[in-house]
Amino acid sequence: MNNTATKLEKAPLKELFVTMAIPSVLAQLINVLYNIIDRVYIGHIEGIGSLALTGVGVTFPIIMVVSAFSAFAGQGGAPLASIFLGAKDYDKAEKILGNSCALLLLFSVVLTIFFQIFKLPLLYAFGASSNIIHYANDYITLYLCGTIFVMLSLGLNTFISGQGNAKTAMLSVLIGAVTNIILDPIFIFKLEMGVKGAALATLISQALSSLWVVSFLISERSVIKIKTKNLKFDKKILSKIGTLGVSPFIMQSTESLVLLTLNSGLQKYGGDIYVGSMSILTSILQLITVPVSGITQGIQPIISYNYGAKNIRRVLQTFKSLLIVCLSVTLIMGGLGVFFPEIYVGIFTESPELSKITIKYMPIFILGMCIFGIQQAIQGTFLALGQAKYSIFIALLRKVILLVPLAIILPKFFGVQGIYWAEPLADISSVTIASTTFLLTFKTILRIKRK
Repeated sequence: MNNTATKLEKAPLKELFVTMAIPSVLAQLINVLYNIIDRVYIGHIEGIGSLALTGVGVTFPIIMVVSAFSAFAGQGGAPLASIFLGAKDYDKAEKILGNSCALLLLFSVVLTIFFQIFKLPLLYAFGASSNIIHYANDYITLYLCGTIFVMLSLGLNTFISGQGNAKTAMLSVLIGAVTNIILDPIFIFKLEMGVKGAALATLISQALSSLWVVSFLISERSVIKIKTKNLKFDKKILSKIGTLGVSPFIMQSTESLVLLTLNSGLQKYGGDIYVGSMSILTSILQLITVPVSGITQGIQPIISYNYGAKNIRRVLQTFKSLLIVCLSVTLIMGGLGVFFPEIYVGIFTESPELSKITIKYMPIFILGMCIFGIQQAIQGTFLALGQAKYSIFIALLRKVILLVPLAIILPKFFGVQGIYWAEPLADISSVTIASTTFLLTFKTILRIKRK
């Protein structure tokens, strides 16, 4: 039963990095394709592409909140399950899986009802104008119908990778992404459904992905399984999931606050075209952050399992390798955005005006991403070790404490350019503070575990 999981403790680290990190990175990249592919196709709709792209862009905060709640239950529970797998307590690991699944089902119902009722005022708050509101409304209305599929596919997939089945976790995402790639041009162009077609393609794709995930977790192939008896809420388990899940929840949900602040400022100081540029820039940010997020999520089970097994030396070795890999990725991909912005921009739009503005500000906006791999490695390690308070602090630091205030204050002095400068200033400051926090606490955390 535990042959798959125990490789996290005994297999060579280089081998594990390949078998765990690469499928996880591919899964993350494929997952982000759900939205990016939609944006690419929507941006090329003849006559209305730039307006439709901007309209879909203002729906991102709602989409991020849905993802954040899936992260709360999934990423809050999966590291705990991995730690108990390391301690050979399979019953406790399955109880955590069951409670996380029950949370995902509950969140799905509540979020679908809430956002369907309040979507219009929220879209206006997120920067929609009268020119683009109908595109935003058309897209998000259909997308929300598939909330349960998004929640289950994203939230439960972490429990597949958390037991060492990174390739299976990747396949669950690949199924949905390939379906989305096939359906998007059919629905958007051939059936002339426009943004509604993009949303419908995403809904169907996520449904297939969630079916794959659930079918695996109830099968004999899974080390831990979803069982009906464990779907009953346990207060102690929920408390542990919630304590650890707050950090990834904050990381993703604050994207909504950030986008609200950025889009509102850009609408005020620039107009629709600047909001459109932010849609492209946030997509490019995803292209840079998603690989390192995938790497950390792929490697977290190694850290968690060995932490539970009290193998401290292997925890340290894994972290050092994780840090080097994450920093290398963001240096390369961030550097491309700084020095060759046109490479990225050409993917999303053919509009000369939108391209010009985006290319002008991308080197500024992306600058801090070059060293973001350091923070991602630290954040992921704290999460894997079950250190909620440090993980929460780092999650709040970059976006809530630094980025949002900077995005409000800087444009008062520097106009629209100040909004773009807020991102790198927040990124560089948060990496510095996170690194200092890690150096001061990491050895103490590991000594506590030895006792």
